[in-house]
Amino acid sequence: MTIDSPTLVQTQEKLVSSIRSEIADAEEVLSATIEQSGEKIARLRSRIEKRLREARFRLMVAEEALVAKTRAAAFATDDYVHGSPWIAMGVAAALGVVVGLLAGRR
Repeated sequence: MTIDSPTLVQTQEKLVSSIRSEIADAEEVLSATIEQSGEKIARLRSRIEKRLREARFRLMVAEEALVAKTRAAAFATDDYVHGSPWIAMGVAAALGVVVGLLAGRR
């Protein structure tokens, strides 16, 4: 399994953030209608509670996928570094030089 790109992880992070926002909005609506009564409000609360359960489930699935991809990326990086230590050290040194040059300009 290969990691497609950082954009895939970023997309999943945005999805998780969006679902968290949806959950927060639904919880706010439920709190605002807690003292309301009537058949219409009861149906609305029921629908919101159902959507909230679904959103929590989607959030759990999205977070699990994000953790799995992050873990896979960490393992792939670890395998690469152990398989090619000199290349990894060269890349790290080059990055250090670039960061040093950029920091020195300020």
